[in-house]
Amino acid sequence: MTRRIVTFGIIATVLLSTVTSRADAVSDWNTIMLNTTAAQNPFTKARFAAITQLAVFEAVNACTHQYHTYLDTIAAPDGASAEAAAITAAHDVLKFYFPAAAVSLDAANATSLAQIPNGPAKDKGVAVGAASAVAMIALRANDGSSPSETFLPPSTDPGVWQPTPPAFGPGILRQWPNVTPFGIKTSKQFRSDPPPALTSSKYTRSYKEVLEVGDVNSTARPQDRSDVAQFYSIASAADVWNSVVQQISLAQGTSLTAEARALALVNMAVSDGLISAMESKYFYVRWRPVTAIRAGDTDDNPRTDPNPAYTPFITTPAFPSYPSAHASASYAAREVVEEVFGCGKYSITLSNSRIPSVVLHYSKLEDITDDIDDARVYGGIHFRYDQEAGGRQGRSVGSWVFKHDLMRLPHAESPEDLGDSCAQ
Repeated sequence: MTRRIVTFGIIATVLLSTVTSRADAVSDWNTIMLNTTAAQNPFTKARFAAITQLAVFEAVNACTHQYHTYLDTIAAPDGASAEAAAITAAHDVLKFYFPAAAVSLDAANATSLAQIPNGPAKDKGVAVGAASAVAMIALRANDGSSPSETFLPPSTDPGVWQPTPPAFGPGILRQWPNVTPFGIKTSKQFRSDPPPALTSSKYTRSYKEVLEVGDVNSTARPQDRSDVAQFYSIASAADVWNSVVQQISLAQGTSLTAEARALALVNMAVSDGLISAMESKYFYVRWRPVTAIRAGDTDDNPRTDPNPAYTPFITTPAFPSYPSAHASASYAAREVVEEVFGCGKYSITLSNSRIPSVVLHYSKLEDITDDIDDARVYGGIHFRYDQEAGGRQGRSVGSWVFKHDLMRLPHAESPEDLGDSCAQ
């Protein structure tokens, strides 16, 4: 398998850079969306990303008529500018949810629209984009994402999630299983199968692995695994897979409408993967490695030696462990990207201004999800079986979203099957 390369030093490409190398309204405003939502947690970020990119898709597709719609309410007059529609849709969604960023968003909007000649086409496109934004915002107004809810464990029995250090606070995002999905039917549609028993061989193997490589002072964790653990603790699934789609679209010369659709599908899949993962997490309420390893003498498994001083390399999120949310979201996104673009070799570079010493280079999509799996185990916050379950769940979510949403119309361009077969 082709491995990824970790580069150190000054970087020229930043995952969340505000300027792209391409005059493409969809790509440019996708980057602006990522920057605007940078302070959000991975779950709310994914939700805002899906809303934004669906509004952009609806606006562009209303002008070009390439795919089945999502809303079925947006119509564009003949000659409307798809670029103007995309710009306005993204701007209006982001300004609604992030009014504190209004000045910078308005400036970016003016700059983007200035590149389009004035006239009826531009005016029509702006109107279409505005209508799409209003419709998407209205659709998600009461989607269950708020108010915030927390969770306290029902018992202290072995295997049950407990508040984790350093904060030892209650579980967060307890409302997320109730968020209305963007593509799948319900949050429990792809609920993970039960986790392995605490006395099973599978549990024992996963326990011993994270005990060995996940502690902050582990000598068994190679530097490149430390790097990916730190990188993917900062880079969310939305960050990663929006960048992947942008880079592949640029390399393949994907049309504006096809790129808008790819970004919409990927962000739907990422958000639905996270919703599904949180439903499974709060259904099973399984403990995290930091709790399990410190209490390894309480699980009735003589092969799980305890370490009361175990401290994960990265900070454990404050909610149950099984399955991995990053895995569910990322495998869902990967499934969509493979369906849309194929499974050939790519040139993908991932970086983030918050960890400028690490730049990751990939030629295969599966290497990205492999690294995400390793990142959570070598980071000390997940068991390997958490990652495997999240991956299976994500694949199911992504496949469903691709097969049931934004499908190509009979006369449309065909961006699918541009890469090699995904057959294993």
